[in-house]
Amino acid sequence: MILTGPCQVGKTYMGRQLMSQFKTPLYLNWDIPEDRVRLQTQSRYDQNDLVIMDKIHKMTNWKQWLKGITDAKSPGTALLVTGSARMDTFRQAGESLAGRYYSYRMHPISVKELSIDTQIKPREALDHLLERGGFPEPFLADQLELVLRWRTDYAKDILREDILEFSRLQELNTMKIFIEILGERVGSLLSLASIARDIGCSPITLSRYLDILQALFVVFTIHPMHDNIARSLLKTPKVYFYDQGLVRGNEGAKLENAVACMLLNLAQEGERYDLVKVLKGYGGAGVLEVIADNFGDTYRAVYTVKFSEAIFVLHCFQKKSKQGIATPKEDLNIILSRLKIARLKAKELSDEKK
Repeated sequence: MILTGPCQVGKTYMGRQLMSQFKTPLYLNWDIPEDRVRLQTQSRYDQNDLVIMDKIHKMTNWKQWLKGITDAKSPGTALLVTGSARMDTFRQAGESLAGRYYSYRMHPISVKELSIDTQIKPREALDHLLERGGFPEPFLADQLELVLRWRTDYAKDILREDILEFSRLQELNTMKIFIEILGERVGSLLSLASIARDIGCSPITLSRYLDILQALFVVFTIHPMHDNIARSLLKTPKVYFYDQGLVRGNEGAKLENAVACMLLNLAQEGERYDLVKVLKGYGGAGVLEVIADNFGDTYRAVYTVKFSEAIFVLHCFQKKSKQGIATPKEDLNIILSRLKIARLKAKELSDEKK
């Protein structure tokens, strides 16, 4: 299994917790010199029923190396590989691991998880998340001062270690300014051209910076849909942070960022909100509908999780059908046309990763 997610979201802790359920587990971290030597020299781990390999994406040609380890391992040995970068799109392309692993992405703590585990009210859980974010260490800190200190160190670590090592990027000061500006513009449409003018660099450079931040799970983007493919490609996205503390906007922006993170978590976990149902007629459970009532009116939002590259919102509308709960035909036609656009957009995103 390959376990990914933002830096310090709890991947290493989760791995060490799993070790207690095995008889002969082994933990190896690429950042520890002794472990690095062992990873480079040892090709078989037949004496261990669980081997955790942390941060091996820092190894040169790590995919080719991991492919050999996977093919040669004993059937009784489980492998858990962790990393903060999106290991499937890491700069060192190497060999394909297709068919050799399951992937799982960890997300920050959500209101749902906190409410279930602690029995506190959802509103109280949301207030706590908005103040501290969903990363375990600041979330569980006794004092707010420790939260602020962690957040400062976290931002420095992203620049000094992850971004520098991942991309060989040298313009760290420009990247720092870019991250701060993104934090101020959460909830607004993202114009790289406008930001480029403000900080004196090219939009192409900022587009590359944004790709790096997405690959390292610092931010994620949501693109709007449009009936016209060309126009949909020109539409600007919104950007959100995995770490709530990096959002510098007002309370509304912070709330929108928190909701976006939790919805992304639910969608990628394959879970559905209580008011979500499968919209029939679109080939399986890949197209879903959210139904909400408000003072006698019914509103619906339709989205698709058919494509691994992104989640696409296809339509939002007020139901005005006179035929019971049926979705009006004109709205169904809009959903169908936009689903075709989403399929083309997903293919384009997939081709960009190759």
